[in-house]
Amino acid sequence: MAASPLDRSRNDRLMAAQALGRAAGAPLITGNALELLIDASVHYQRWLAAIRNARQRVLLENYIIRDDSVGRAFRDALVERALAGVFVAVICDWVGCLGQSRSSFWKPLRDAGGQVRVFNPPQLGRPFGWVSRDHRKVLVADGELGFLSGVCISEKWLGDPARGVAPWRDTGVALRGPAVAEVEAAFGRSWASMGAPLPAWPRDQADAPVGSVALRLIATEPSTAGLYRLDQQIAAMASKTLWLTDAYFVGVAPYVQALAAAARDGVDVRLLVPGSSDIPVVAGMSRAGYRPLLQAGVRVFEWNGSMIHAKTAVADGLWARVGSSNLNIASWLGNREIDVAVEDEGFAGQLAAQYETDLGNATEIVLAPRRRRRGDRVQRSEQADSPPRGRRARGGNGSSGRAAASALRLANSVGAVLTDRRVLGDTDATPLLAGIVVLAVLALVAALWPAVVAWPVSLICAWFTVNLAIRAWRNQQQRRQRRTAEDHGEH
Repeated sequence: MAASPLDRSRNDRLMAAQALGRAAGAPLITGNALELLIDASVHYQRWLAAIRNARQRVLLENYIIRDDSVGRAFRDALVERALAGVFVAVICDWVGCLGQSRSSFWKPLRDAGGQVRVFNPPQLGRPFGWVSRDHRKVLVADGELGFLSGVCISEKWLGDPARGVAPWRDTGVALRGPAVAEVEAAFGRSWASMGAPLPAWPRDQADAPVGSVALRLIATEPSTAGLYRLDQQIAAMASKTLWLTDAYFVGVAPYVQALAAAARDGVDVRLLVPGSSDIPVVAGMSRAGYRPLLQAGVRVFEWNGSMIHAKTAVADGLWARVGSSNLNIASWLGNREIDVAVEDEGFAGQLAAQYETDLGNATEIVLAPRRRRRGDRVQRSEQADSPPRGRRARGGNGSSGRAAASALRLANSVGAVLTDRRVLGDTDATPLLAGIVVLAVLALVAALWPAVVAWPVSLICAWFTVNLAIRAWRNQQQRRQRRTAEDHGEH
């Protein structure tokens, strides 16, 4: 007997849940309460309140904790809790805090009894160890209230009103319920990777349901790729909408193809990225990947504010993701990251509404009409929102061609102001020009001052030589220990 429509719908849901769970490597956790947090000022207020109200333990893990007014406010709150007998544990990243805060910054907390561990400083014998970073932004208080976000602890996120610099746009969540235990366990794994594990605390009633939100907690570790598989799965499963916000989008071919396939299949795929980035080279790499997305029908928007640092996704008004992971290889495969994938219509609706609000302060990028040369003629072809195909015209060279290009750039700039759209033309070659300039400078320096190039190369070679020698010596020692153990076993 054929299955009823109700049975088929139930089976489809079960298969979807199974696919998402296996892709993410994370089970669905029910019974949670979730609150959407927008921008750093709200985060800092809520985070500091949670620290000051903690009675048993405070666990803080953040990529950047800067020695400025914001960082000192957090440190002082942690010191006060440690002096009150609360267990305080902090993880910060060595690269993230490089030039932001020093060991002396943490001395008051350590003197008060708090513990601070720095993730993955350079180590001999691990020449490429620095590649893996702890990029998480996590706070857990008393095992009952958890936060995860894209927000670091730094004045930079608040902008600079005196100079007219707007606050950074960022997103996070506050979490209560059984999922908090998973956030705490993820912190515990990071903590144990650098030394003695955390104490064991009784859970009491912390695991009791407090709400109706179901979610998956994806705590990415190097080479696990759980979030990458999940992002691919969502791109394949979305049927109506897939709206993405990302701070450092560098699309790898499989994910770009997944987004393009969804767009060609009629899904409303949108990508919101910074218009101006705190890491310009990443912005250039991101823009270099716009064309295949635009050609497939993906809509790309650039934020008009100082910086958009949020990492979110919302699909079909039913599924949403918020956390620390960017859409690039470093986050997917190299770093420690943490995100929540929420399967709740109410929360997804909030995130979708915020996305539409954000687009009110963004400029859409559209394709310019492309030119295809046939012999000595140039023919315009329609793309995206290009005007209808015009008559063929002979290719212009010299001053007239340059004047036309200048006019096109001017028209693009004026059009962006009037229509909130910027045309992506064939002349957009910023990454290529940057590469040309860098290589030209290196060539000039190497020719005029060869020692300037030779010394860094020599130091790099020496660094790898020392590290590989230490690695070889350690391997030899391990082999000797195994042989000794085997010999003792035989006797």
